Amino acid sequence: MNDTVTAPTRDYSETLFLPKTDFAMRAELPKREPDLLARWSKMGLYQRLRLSAAGRPKFVLHDGPPYANGHLHIGHAVNKILKDLVIRSKQMAGFDSPYVPGWDCHGLPIEWRIEEEYRAAGKNKDEVPTVDFRRECRAYADKWVGIQSEEFQRLGVVGDWGRPYKTMDFRSEAVIVGELLKFATSSQLYRGSKPVMWSIVEKTALAEAEVEYQEHTSHTIFVKFPVLVGSDDLKGASVVIWTTTPWTIPGNRAVAYSPTISYGLYEVTAAPDDNWSKPGDRILLADDLAETAFKAGRIEDVKRVRSVEAAELAKLVLNHPLHAQGFAFKVPVLLGDFVTADTGTGFVHVAPGHGADDYGLWTKSRPYLVSLGIDADVPHTVQPDGSYFPNVPVFGPAGVRVLDEKGKEGQANKAVIDALIAANGLLGRGRLRHQYPHSWRSKAPLIFRNTPQWFIAMDRELEGGVADTLRARALKAISDTDFYPPQGENRLRGMIEARPDWVISRQRAWGVPIAVFVNKKTGEVLKDEAVNARIVKAFEAEGADAWFSDTTGARFLGNDYAAEDFEKVDDILDVWFDSGSTHAFVLEGDPELKWPADMYLEGSDQHRGWFHSSLLEACGTRGRAPYDSLLTHGFALDEQGRKMSKSLGNVVSPQDVIKQSGADILRLWVAASDYSDDLRIGAEILKTSVDTYRKLRNTLRWMLGALGHFRESDRVELKDMPELERLMLHRLWEVGQAVREGYDGYDFKRVFAAIMQFATADLSAFYFDVRKDALYCDPISSVKRRAALTVIDILFDRIIRWLAPLIPFTTEEAWLLRHPGEDVSVHLETFAEVSDSWRNDELEEKWEKVRRVRRVVTGALEIERAAKRMGSSLEAAPVVYIDDAALRSALADVDLAEVCITSDAKVANGAAPAGAFTLDDAPGIAVEPRLAEGRKCARSWKISPEVGRDPEFPDLTLRDAEAMREWQAAQAA
Repeated sequence: MNDTVTAPTRDYSETLFLPKTDFAMRAELPKREPDLLARWSKMGLYQRLRLSAAGRPKFVLHDGPPYANGHLHIGHAVNKILKDLVIRSKQMAGFDSPYVPGWDCHGLPIEWRIEEEYRAAGKNKDEVPTVDFRRECRAYADKWVGIQSEEFQRLGVVGDWGRPYKTMDFRSEAVIVGELLKFATSSQLYRGSKPVMWSIVEKTALAEAEVEYQEHTSHTIFVKFPVLVGSDDLKGASVVIWTTTPWTIPGNRAVAYSPTISYGLYEVTAAPDDNWSKPGDRILLADDLAETAFKAGRIEDVKRVRSVEAAELAKLVLNHPLHAQGFAFKVPVLLGDFVTADTGTGFVHVAPGHGADDYGLWTKSRPYLVSLGIDADVPHTVQPDGSYFPNVPVFGPAGVRVLDEKGKEGQANKAVIDALIAANGLLGRGRLRHQYPHSWRSKAPLIFRNTPQWFIAMDRELEGGVADTLRARALKAISDTDFYPPQGENRLRGMIEARPDWVISRQRAWGVPIAVFVNKKTGEVLKDEAVNARIVKAFEAEGADAWFSDTTGARFLGNDYAAEDFEKVDDILDVWFDSGSTHAFVLEGDPELKWPADMYLEGSDQHRGWFHSSLLEACGTRGRAPYDSLLTHGFALDEQGRKMSKSLGNVVSPQDVIKQSGADILRLWVAASDYSDDLRIGAEILKTSVDTYRKLRNTLRWMLGALGHFRESDRVELKDMPELERLMLHRLWEVGQAVREGYDGYDFKRVFAAIMQFATADLSAFYFDVRKDALYCDPISSVKRRAALTVIDILFDRIIRWLAPLIPFTTEEAWLLRHPGEDVSVHLETFAEVSDSWRNDELEEKWEKVRRVRRVVTGALEIERAAKRMGSSLEAAPVVYIDDAALRSALADVDLAEVCITSDAKVANGAAPAGAFTLDDAPGIAVEPRLAEGRKCARSWKISPEVGRDPEFPDLTLRDAEAMREWQAAQAA
């Protein structure tokens, strides 16, 4: 039974070594973080990092340029935070890891925004001089560069923000045009006429990366092509095609089939009187798709006449369904490897001016077409404004348009369908809702349109011979690149293997021009090093505006050429060529950087964007990729996995998160996420991040508080430490291995998980809990107390450094409290080593048993407290029954009461009494909870028979009495 506790003779709280620190429990990150940013700016942290890392091996992550247009969204935050995690972790791992941020400043989105301002003000862009218009685009981009720079820095991203790169800088534009001229000189650049994705609204070709696919309702038609040349029973029959673009029928020049599909000749035997198909009509279809076509054509009954083999199809020549209206040319049937039996009729309408597959098949078939007396040129059917060319029969003279200037459907589909009906060329019609390409800027539908454009050849032989092509170089470079995650390799490889020639021209005004001259007589690109040098020099001095300031190009041609003999090309470069050239004007020639970069890091969509264009640009000019590794991340989605949109109201703004919770919370969310997949974010997920941060902050705060009493003279050597301290150093060594491997493999979630598990399960819930009594109450001279302080000092030092790349604001705040000074920063430190001498697998095995016993004791005491039979665990003196001799042996030299935070504890042999507490996952251990005997110590609150034995301090245990004598002596000294 407990003795009656008498009132203490004094208040002993002042004699305890309780935690003391200015590290506040409430983080107030939105308030503290700007002050730390100002501190880093004042001390020139980035420049100090460069000085401190001088002579180290370099690790260069080259920044992919975000677009200078609008405030940052959550995807920007994910991207820049991940880059910062890489940069900071490499710097602290012992590298010199500079970071030069950059911006993509040219292109359609900025130009489109200025045009919107013009339209709102009633101005006509075409009436404004090109150089003046470009000047407004430059000012607009510059404004957003400034805004975005501040927003990126607010995320805690460390970099050379005073010296960023911009694609619109004069030097950048000069290097970009110089890179283009390398392609021109090596004959990889050519002008050709191919179908490209064309925006009628924006009046320009678009690259695949500028296209998004949206739901769209299209007209569908089944069209009859009468057989002109074929076996007798096929003459008068019709090959039927299906298309979702009726407006392309005027551009039809062939029909494609597949030798792997079974085809049949069918005869209509029953149909409604008002039907387009009549009894006796014969049609050719794929057998597997015939029923769908009959249903669309309201055909009630048919008979299958016979099979039609591929060899017979290959000899067919058809009439165009509108041959009587002016489309009087032969339509050959060609084998197409893109034809499938998934949808349609098994025959594909081929309009070589309106599709990549169509174009490829048509041009590949040129010899056969010529043998049939067919004009093999690719027709030009639709003009830049979406109207048919005047020479297109029926539709051209009428001014019919596919889409209007706002991207709305024009008259073309209806006009073509009406013409087909009139010509008895239609079997059936309908509508289909499907994914269709749209401009990501104007949101208007696009068309494939044959138009003269500038291309970089993928398969043209270079100086290395037949195997040395841009495609071959790029594929080899992919094999030489490390991918994080590894599946990125297959994605990029597949895109390079399948991609057509790179269309690099745009019919706009804001960008770097395709600054070449074409001989009007020969059509050849002028290759003259002196002319090229003048172009580059002018761009360096005046920017790309120099090209547009001279309408004839005479200043560049000089005295060797007559300007009237050459066409000066005013198309501008695809912005992907701009960004693909950044390696040339950012990395090369900068002593702080290096070429190639160690890493490019972007979202997974950049396999078709920046990764892709950079690979092609560098392989075409330097023979290899401008990077050694690629790291890709997923997209930010809401908590339900949906894409964020204003209409759904699920947009999470990084600015709002920072304002409410702080940038470190956003960074913690990124670090703890699996970035190789899409990342989910929302109120509940952020709440989890805040709760996690709070636990981590409290752990740091407790360590700082304990270290408030630590003196260097207190330090204890490893050999003199108690087992528990040596165990914690062993665990620290284990965590150190996981942290190192995580950072080396860019697995930040593994880094954070290892630290967080250690901080919560091993430290806060176990080690700190056990050692609080010794730290607060032991005598000043206590080896146990001093050893604990030594270990906490080591723990704090390692953990705060490991966390520094992840939560730089919080770790800086904590570090400065431990190491104050104007020029001090945790970010100037490197990761401290974890000594192999700390490793002790045998000790860990022993203490796993001890902790298992502790868990059962804790479970037993929780039940007692819940039943109000006991208050604090210090009121307990449990008896622990253990069957296993090895388990009892592990406890032989362990103070179980100290480990279980009880006033006493005994280990007993033999069977446990009935009702003793057990846990299913800890067999062989049973606990009988008992109350401690003795009086309660007025200082440590332990209950012990020792209380009253020291005459000087009768209300304390003997340990606490000795601590008081040392404390008094220290006060008197």
